[in-house]
Amino acid sequence: MVASPDTLGIGQVSEETGLSVDTLRWYEREGLLPLVERSASGQRRYPPGALRFIRVVQALRRTGMPVADVRAFVEAGGGELANHAGRMALLERQCVAIEQRLAELQDDMAVVQAKIGSYRRLIDHGLDCEDDVPEDLLDRMRDDGLLAGLLPETPAPGSAGYR
Repeated sequence: MVASPDTLGIGQVSEETGLSVDTLRWYEREGLLPLVERSASGQRRYPPGALRFIRVVQALRRTGMPVADVRAFVEAGGGELANHAGRMALLERQCVAIEQRLAELQDDMAVVQAKIGSYRRLIDHGLDCEDDVPEDLLDRMRDDGLLAGLLPETPAPGSAGYR
């Protein structure tokens, strides 16, 4: 296939998409970029629409879609109406996976933020985050609500589990 004059070189596509030249070549080898043309000298040339398609492929990969599924999405292309249902199904499954991942990330963010809050309170009281906290300070911090949900409850002296 001979490239038309309004095509872009691999360096330009790399610059526009933020993908390395090696990644673009790998995408092509893996069958993720069907729109790559060649100049008379054999250099890769990308038509203007290739940038939009590459951005779709980037988004699918960043969201964790396996290469095989991206390849299936690409192979189901070609603008044929009969292929739209298969492509839509792949995208809908990916949306569900993204939503699940977002929920996991939100839960993880809450854990990390709680740990940051815990460290800030310890630091505010002049304690190293790894220090053993004296019992009297722990009691005061519990009384002030500073440790709410951060430490397991300490058994009272003389109760079962007291050490």
